[in-house]
Amino acid sequence: MSTGGDVAIDGHIDAAVKAQFPLLERSVHGHPIVYLDSAASSQKPAAVLDAMDDYYRTINANVHRGAYEIAAAATEQMESARADVARFISAPSADEIIFTKNATEAMNLVARSWGGSNLGPADAIVLTEMEHHANIVPWHILAAERGFEIRWIPITADGCLDLTDLDRLLDGAKLLSVTAMSNVLGTLNPIPRLAAAAHGAGALISVDASQYVPHLPTDVGALGADFMVFTGHKMCGPTGVGVLWARSELLEAMPPFLGGGEMILDVTKEGFRPNTVPHKFEAGTPPIAEIMGLGAAVRYLEGLGMDAVRAHEVSLTGYALRTLTDRHGDDITVHGPSEPAQRGGVLSFVYRDVHPHDISQVLDQSGVCVRAGHHCAKPLMRCLGVTATTRASLYVYNDTSDVDSLAEALDEVGALFGR
Repeated sequence: MSTGGDVAIDGHIDAAVKAQFPLLERSVHGHPIVYLDSAASSQKPAAVLDAMDDYYRTINANVHRGAYEIAAAATEQMESARADVARFISAPSADEIIFTKNATEAMNLVARSWGGSNLGPADAIVLTEMEHHANIVPWHILAAERGFEIRWIPITADGCLDLTDLDRLLDGAKLLSVTAMSNVLGTLNPIPRLAAAAHGAGALISVDASQYVPHLPTDVGALGADFMVFTGHKMCGPTGVGVLWARSELLEAMPPFLGGGEMILDVTKEGFRPNTVPHKFEAGTPPIAEIMGLGAAVRYLEGLGMDAVRAHEVSLTGYALRTLTDRHGDDITVHGPSEPAQRGGVLSFVYRDVHPHDISQVLDQSGVCVRAGHHCAKPLMRCLGVTATTRASLYVYNDTSDVDSLAEALDEVGALFGR
């Protein structure tokens, strides 16, 4: 459980962990920055920044295309990062790891390649009311073209999935596509149970794990997933790189998503033969430096220990729920499960009748960074009966002092806007 700086976390964060994230050393509006927007994008430790800088400074060459020394080194390091990612999610093979530019592209790949080959007018898929737009819009686009039905699992009053009619919703469906952790509610969904139900109905399951993989130990086999997508920039890695994992037999059967360099074995005037998996789905020059940064992020998180990351988050989320409720009482409503063990460190709240954008701007004056808006989940906002929420999200570099800063800054909101 070390980071290379021999730092451990065990339900509380060591100050040395925060010190490994350079941006957290700066101030905003005369206050030390309190970064509470990791559900949108996490900060990057020095180890990730150094890995990317080292690539550009020492082996800046394209991959899979050169026989000279630095090109071979670039290829070796990129493929080593692929193996790191596979190990991190307990994938059976590194060849099942497809690099994309983000989780959204990965979900579009599933929709276009698998969905485009398997869904037609007589078919149905199942989504949930808490999905991110990235797990809704690609299916809407495809459904408009192919004519299949989209069914919806509703949510309960406490922000969990209402699985009362799950068997009926899955009857005749070919796919269940669901988030492992809501980016608004923090809800941890019962993916193994959902996977078993989907498979029992003859359907596959696709898991949006963008909020899950950065925060919990992940084993694709134990989850029962057929497809899983996530992104680098929410797990201490860089922007510009995401991941699709899928079972090898599915990837082998799926047609290419994009056409061009690297994804071919041969091209003639009459046609082409695609490359083997994973390269079949990685057309063109990949985000090489970003992939190396993602590999470094994986190694960093492994150094912390994902069990410790989760323990820290549960402890800090419980502290945050208690602190906000005790300090602000009926003035604040935090959406989602009330039990920290049933959720991640995502706290979407409504404060009195103050608009979330106003709250965010006031908090910013105290150096507190939160997200305001619909969080790319408009169907869920409608279910909650709101147009937007303020969202504070916690990660490995946050501690109780950050929560206290949020609670104190909300006092300024109350003083400014009155009752």
